[in-house]
Amino acid sequence: MIEDPEKLLDKYHAGLCTEEEIAVLESWYLKLSSDDVEGLDVTSAERTKVLVWAALNQHKDPVKRLRFRYWAAAATLCLLGFSIYFYSRPASIKEELAHHSSKNHTITPGSNKAILTMSNGRKISLTDVNNGEIVKQEGLSITKTADGKIVYTLAGAGKNGTSDRNTFHTIETPKGGHYQINFPDGSKVWLNSASSLRYQTKFTGKLRKVSLSGEAYFEIAKSHIPFVVNSRGQEVQVLGTHFNINSYADEEKVKTTLLEGSVRVTPSDPNKNPRLLKPGEQSQLNEAGIKVQDVDIESIVAWKNGDFIFQGDDLKSIMKQLARWYDVEVVYRGNCDHLKFGGYISRSKNISAVLNIMESTGKVDFQINGKVVTVSEIKK
Repeated sequence: MIEDPEKLLDKYHAGLCTEEEIAVLESWYLKLSSDDVEGLDVTSAERTKVLVWAALNQHKDPVKRLRFRYWAAAATLCLLGFSIYFYSRPASIKEELAHHSSKNHTITPGSNKAILTMSNGRKISLTDVNNGEIVKQEGLSITKTADGKIVYTLAGAGKNGTSDRNTFHTIETPKGGHYQINFPDGSKVWLNSASSLRYQTKFTGKLRKVSLSGEAYFEIAKSHIPFVVNSRGQEVQVLGTHFNINSYADEEKVKTTLLEGSVRVTPSDPNKNPRLLKPGEQSQLNEAGIKVQDVDIESIVAWKNGDFIFQGDDLKSIMKQLARWYDVEVVYRGNCDHLKFGGYISRSKNISAVLNIMESTGKVDFQINGKVVTVSEIKK
């Protein structure tokens, strides 16, 4: 008999579980992952909570366990096939199902889409080109994989850095696209929607240097050669670490979030002081300078792991993310600036899945016409 599963889940949520208790929870997960829950000695309500816990843990991150602060609310919605909770007025399951069926629009989520521009100006659609080796130059091979990556490999003369020292490529993702780039030194970059990265194909010389527009998550291989990212109004320098940069032009701040190691963030404006970040910290750069604060890492890198996680975010910030991922235009009727929501949902869902649940709060209404989403506050 499993004793007091609810208390055990609460302890895990609070980070107070012993290794033995974590092992019990993980045994539930392994049992559930085989789609066999009959052997679990738990009540129906408790089983629902365990199912939610298992679903959330499909997205474990190697840097940090995904906390499941949303499990209680997600249990209410698990029959819909996804888990999300909004901090506004909760609605009954009957209301949510009614909203869920009120729209049948199928604006699908983003996928692996990108354009690779070579140094000679040649453009390659990574969406359309076949998997396998797509480019072979002296000392360099570029391969496209089936799971949305391009991989750079040095061979022959390229290993010695004796050719094409100043060759630069650019990869661009459209709205509704994302892509991963693996560099010859072992570094990896995940590029979010509506973003671009310009980089040297072979990291030679005193710096490994790239330029970013938009958002990207970096896992940089350790080296004595510094890795430098130029983005909107700043330069980020590391030796080897994991971090995320959000530098979209339509965002008020440039946000750099550190997961492990250390980074140095230097504003382009010499009148603004550089800052060193510690893991779990985020720098926010605007016209006034750099502000550093602690943040929840999971919500920042959720996009890279295939999720949306909102934590009391304002509606317009949320809609910017949805607009980029679903490639839609957002139009507002009235003032929606004061509306804030929080929640968790997979980015693999159609846009209607997100909008219908947001509507269930009774605070906002969405109308979809083609690729245009019109947002209106519901007045009480």
